[in-house]
Amino acid sequence: MERSKNDFWVGLFVLIGAVAILFLALQSANLLTLNFQPTYRLTAKFDNVGGLKPKAAVRSAGVVVGRVESITFDDKSFQARVTLAMQSQFGFPKDSSLKILTSGLLGEQYLGVEAGADEKKLVDGDKVSTTQSAVVLENLISQFLFSKAAEPAAPAAAPSAGK
Repeated sequence: MERSKNDFWVGLFVLIGAVAILFLALQSANLLTLNFQPTYRLTAKFDNVGGLKPKAAVRSAGVVVGRVESITFDDKSFQARVTLAMQSQFGFPKDSSLKILTSGLLGEQYLGVEAGADEKKLVDGDKVSTTQSAVVLENLISQFLFSKAAEPAAPAAAPSAGK
């Protein structure tokens, strides 16, 4: 009887540990977000979203103020439509702008919000019109290489007549 009681408690402890590790793994991979605060929805269109993914952070001044809810393709404007779920406690002016940024050199991408100066605040269902698309590293490298290829070659140094 005593042995089965100990087996039960050890099994329960192992199960709780496994659930905790699963929770931490999902939380660190941004696959699980527990947010019980009310939100409002915004939409914005971008020419290129790069590697932005749903559930990516929306940050202002380094603070997470919302999450990317969905990313779809608008076949009329041929742009990506991004829907954001912003926390209601953070109100931004109507003339605020969005840009896709990267954490570090090759880190994950997130949306940055730059607050404007308008008196009116963004509300549920508003569209943010001022956006800046993602900077794609491959495009930067190709532009650099093409600009270097277009430069004229430097003349070879003439041998000096000396000794």
